[in-house]
Amino acid sequence: MPKGSKPAATNKPSGGGVAKYLQTKPRNFGIGGDIQPKRDLTRFVRWPKYIKVQRQKRVLNKRLKVPPVIAQFNNTLDKNVAQTLFTFLEKYSPESKQEKKARLLSQATGETEVATSKVNVVKYGLNHVTTLVEQKKAKLVIIAHDVDPIELVMWLPTLCRKKGVPYMIVKGKARLGQVVNKKTAAALAIVDVDTKDKKDLTDLITRADDAFANRYTYTMKQQGGGIMGYKHLSKKALKARILAKETNRK
Repeated sequence: MPKGSKPAATNKPSGGGVAKYLQTKPRNFGIGGDIQPKRDLTRFVRWPKYIKVQRQKRVLNKRLKVPPVIAQFNNTLDKNVAQTLFTFLEKYSPESKQEKKARLLSQATGETEVATSKVNVVKYGLNHVTTLVEQKKAKLVIIAHDVDPIELVMWLPTLCRKKGVPYMIVKGKARLGQVVNKKTAAALAIVDVDTKDKKDLTDLITRADDAFANRYTYTMKQQGGGIMGYKHLSKKALKARILAKETNRK
């Protein structure tokens, strides 16, 4: 080391410990302290009342015994068949308000002639559909599975079977509503179709009978619900293990 030069400064303390700026400092999560870590606060969220009611109702439908008349709405149409059905229904969707306004305006101005032939469209409205079923005019009835309250439609499959009208239960009252240009629809009915689509309607009726009408007697014997939660099943399994041990000791 040259004469008169100072030794280089080091970060190591003279005692041989860890440097001060390298020492770990415990975090303080009190007021004005360190930033709180991110947590999953889902269980602490104050959800709106309608969401709480929806969730509680769904849990109760799983836990409690559900009578067959209500439980049948859990057995909905197969996804592929439902896609075929809604593609078919779109062909006979009734005109919207805008289309009706444009048609009447064109007829009033003389651009188009007034149509005299009957247009085949899907019928909607629960009272209207019920009347068509009672008069045996409906060839196929489509019922939504999530109508609330369910008492509005839970008698409709029985009425259809009594009158010999094929019926289907499909997912989504909103999806049925889209067909008839409404927000939701509880039930739809097909009364008549064009000659070119009669074969497709016959296929849909056959599938409806296989999935619902022919299985009606079996469905009316099947209760729904009775599905317990994880905590209940864990406690039940623990009790069974304890009981088995006591039995083996004896």
